[in-house]
Amino acid sequence: MTATSPSRLQIAHIRKAYPGVLANDDINLSVAPGEIHAVLGENGAGKSTLMKIIFGTVKPDAGDIYWNGEPVHIANPHVARKLGIAMVFQHFSLFDTLTVAENIALGLESDTDMQDLVARIRQTGEKYGLELEPNRHVHTLSVGERQRVEIVRALLTNPQLLILDEPTSVLTPQAVEKLFVTLRKLADEGCSILYISHKLDEIRALCHSATVMRGGRVTGNCDPRNETSAGLSRMMIGDELVRLHRERNPESQRNERKLHVNRLSLPKAHLFATELKDIECEVRAGEIVGIAGVSGNGQQELLAALSGEDQRAAPHMIMLGDAAVGHLAPNPRRARGLGLVPEERLGRGAVPTLSLSANMLLSHQKQPYVKHGMIDFGYTRKIAASIIERFKVKASGPDALAKSLSGGNLQKFIVGREMERRPGVFIVAQPTWGVDVGAAAQIHAEILALKQEGCAVLVISEELDELFALCDRLHVIAKGRLSPSISIEQATREQVGLWMSGLWHDDDPEAPSAGAEAAHA
Repeated sequence: MTATSPSRLQIAHIRKAYPGVLANDDINLSVAPGEIHAVLGENGAGKSTLMKIIFGTVKPDAGDIYWNGEPVHIANPHVARKLGIAMVFQHFSLFDTLTVAENIALGLESDTDMQDLVARIRQTGEKYGLELEPNRHVHTLSVGERQRVEIVRALLTNPQLLILDEPTSVLTPQAVEKLFVTLRKLADEGCSILYISHKLDEIRALCHSATVMRGGRVTGNCDPRNETSAGLSRMMIGDELVRLHRERNPESQRNERKLHVNRLSLPKAHLFATELKDIECEVRAGEIVGIAGVSGNGQQELLAALSGEDQRAAPHMIMLGDAAVGHLAPNPRRARGLGLVPEERLGRGAVPTLSLSANMLLSHQKQPYVKHGMIDFGYTRKIAASIIERFKVKASGPDALAKSLSGGNLQKFIVGREMERRPGVFIVAQPTWGVDVGAAAQIHAEILALKQEGCAVLVISEELDELFALCDRLHVIAKGRLSPSISIEQATREQVGLWMSGLWHDDDPEAPSAGAEAAHA
């Protein structure tokens, strides 16, 4: 951009307040044509509110927005899209009962030809490594696949400004690199990009500039290419990160097998589901086992089988200690010591319209929470408040509605709620998806502490850095099959990335997993 050319986007003195919360306080930000600009901050720092103001889904209380040097009033997303602004939300804006193509069509002109759109979706997905089946209904998609829909929908509009909120949280390292090639190409063509991510290494590798927010205010600007990840972390949270200490428990403390998935096979529950084939996995007391993989390869189906949401498995296919539970519903499994955090926060992990204290009752339904059939609301509020304090959840208190929290803060509360049960087996899916670096470090530290107490922990995640930081052993799931396990000391990112394509047997990529043979590598 020359000295006389206008910014693509400039916002001046933006302010937005909610009851009890000043989300944006006198925010100034400028993005040049072709610039990739990061917006950094903790969960609840005001980043998402600011992006929604730019996209027209939230109206500011004060301030001005300039587009290509001209003042504009972005009353709604339709106006934003006509200007050339596209946004990929962290929390998706999709209709479950419509197909992928129908959802994408809602953001396009009313005379869009659907057959042509289906072809464009396939072409765009293949070009950018975001493959989708356009005729599949959204309610059958995993969280990661839903994010692909949002990204493809944004790219189809040929935007001048693309806003990305945590775009790589469900992509493999190879897919991230491919997306970065795409984003750099878009920037070279003049498209401006606002990039929100908690992955500081990505920001340092991709972005030209960064605005740092804390408590609703801009606290700094920098060129992330000239900063370290530790330096960016300090700018974001104003403190040092919690240091992780992953200790490997002695074999004598890991003899008791607490979870055994015993050749679990399940046919597709619906047309677009993934069939599970001979899944073999075990987790022993005092160890953390990870499952990596690209979204849509059976993680959703495996989690449903483990939680009891899907009860079609034969009893012996899922063992909690000596108890065969494959046919049991979620509550009987919880009674046998299972704790579980699903990947979908709102709707499965929490009821959006209920308070945090009421959400405690989703997994705490016995004494002292319930006495003689009556809920002890005072005790429930007390424990909810203690979780808010312990996990540093940014909420107005235990009476705050779940939907009022940012994604990362709600995740911290759900993790805390499940850990409060002191489970013998703890299964967590995407534990830090969309969570800032400070909160992620805290959640990781709590998971490691649970392991040290003798809990058997199974982590299903698409974040390889997370799995390498936490796990003792690692599996990869691909096409509904599970790889052999490999100790974290022996695993490499390159090998895991190859296994994500199902290539863990040179002679037969479709061969069943040999997880039982290497389950205790």
